[in-house]
Amino acid sequence: MPVIKIMNISGEVVGEKTLSDEVFGASVHVSAMHQVVVAQLAHARQGTASTKMRGEVRGGGKKPWKQKHTGRARAGSSRSPLWVGGGVVHGPKPRSYNLKVNKKVRALAMRSALSMRVIEQSLCAVESFGFEVPSTKKMKGFIDSLKAKKILFLLDQRDENVVRSASNIPGAKVLHVDSINVLDLVHHDHVVATPAVLEKLEEVYAR
Repeated sequence: MPVIKIMNISGEVVGEKTLSDEVFGASVHVSAMHQVVVAQLAHARQGTASTKMRGEVRGGGKKPWKQKHTGRARAGSSRSPLWVGGGVVHGPKPRSYNLKVNKKVRALAMRSALSMRVIEQSLCAVESFGFEVPSTKKMKGFIDSLKAKKILFLLDQRDENVVRSASNIPGAKVLHVDSINVLDLVHHDHVVATPAVLEKLEEVYAR
């Protein structure tokens, strides 16, 4: 059974927590994580880029000059793609970049990402942050104690003091457990969660 450290906000180890082997001790499926991350990045694209084809550019209805005996190449419209100010050939049009990923693959990727963090010993729990007021200094001290460059905090309920304490620290991000995703788990080199978050993850992602 996977075991992680429980720490306090001062960066001291105060206990251990045993996790579900099914969720936090699964084999790491790299291809599933890759598929989900690619789909998430694609979903973030707006797909609003748009260009006008020759038929959509305003004007150009009149033939620029007669067909023959001018010494110039024949031209039927000043909005030809060959002309400056003309239409665009094969340019982008509004589209959706969304990629379909099956629920089982998403769950497999999530278990893989969580298990990877346990294997790398980059997942720990914090019973309570105990911030009565926002404190960037106290949060920075906690992050430094973990020697983390990019850290992800997972909360079971919104705590404005924690959010504001981490907001000015580069590489720090706070998420609610309902917003957890594979991309953030992979992108950050350390994950800190409350015990309630870990229990929720075990409940949701257990097979």
